[in-house]
Amino acid sequence: MIDVTVVLLSSGLASTAVGPVEVFFSAGTFWNTCVGDTPHARFTVRAVSVDREPVRCLSPLTLSPSQSIADVEKTDLVFVQTGGLDVEAMLENHAELVPWLQAQHGAGAYIAAVCTGVAFPAAAGLLDGLRATTHWASAEEYARLFPKVRWQPEYIITEDERIFCGGGVNSATDLALYLVEKFCGHRVALNAAKALLVDMPRVYQSGYALLPLSPPHSDDKIRDAETYIQANFREELRINDIADRVGMSPRNFTRRFKSATGKLPGAYLQELRIAAARERLENNRDSVQAIARDVGYEDVAFFRRLFKRRTGMVPGEYRSRFGLRAMPVPEPAVPGAI
Repeated sequence: MIDVTVVLLSSGLASTAVGPVEVFFSAGTFWNTCVGDTPHARFTVRAVSVDREPVRCLSPLTLSPSQSIADVEKTDLVFVQTGGLDVEAMLENHAELVPWLQAQHGAGAYIAAVCTGVAFPAAAGLLDGLRATTHWASAEEYARLFPKVRWQPEYIITEDERIFCGGGVNSATDLALYLVEKFCGHRVALNAAKALLVDMPRVYQSGYALLPLSPPHSDDKIRDAETYIQANFREELRINDIADRVGMSPRNFTRRFKSATGKLPGAYLQELRIAAARERLENNRDSVQAIARDVGYEDVAFFRRLFKRRTGMVPGEYRSRFGLRAMPVPEPAVPGAI
């Protein structure tokens, strides 16, 4: 199982700790129990604070950790909740967290942080040169405090070099489900979302985007190309045009793109489009034709074939199996029935 450590911060919002704890705890268990399958837990979850003392939240709630950060020698994934509104006071009050995050990341742990909690991996230098997001209201201050970070507050979730960032309060659940999908696959994440009656992480939304699941790399030009493709995946994109935008020949661009991402540019684009289509099929009742057009395919028959090749199902079958409305609903009790 994957070991997860959720770090509680004083003056934070309780939901940004409790929500992820429940998502990780539910993965492989809650849905299975609901439908009569054998539970298969995917994560072990602990909640810690800097000093093991209970944490008073911004709201009139107190969260009690089971350990201090010093008690955790090694973990697979660290999730830092949102902290207070005064970032400098927050960093000062939890100063021990910065070197601890450095040590955990150095030992191979993935680091996730949400909203103002993103200040901690930034202060640890773990985000230097990498993409990150935070709450829109903190973006300007964070850009001043941490100028080496490539802040992209227009994104709801970012992933770069084993560091994951969430932009706002509700993105804590989005980010937790995104991590479940990354580590355990789409079906486990989708079933956890259905059991908890929450939406899957948003693949795209007006003003927001979700970076695709891909291995970390340090090729800045290819990162720029990825950002452009993510923002324009619905359009007709040509390799020559993208290569020209980043100052490379098409042949060199294709080679470096494959080396950095593990995919050819065309396959990368198709993954983005199919991911967007999956999200639409899971969360609304738009026609397959409308979804195909919206994600960049005018040829609906080609879209159906591609979707089946990528997912193993045609769009209609995928919707009936994974759409939120397909979740079983218990029949109402009949008075007097045995």
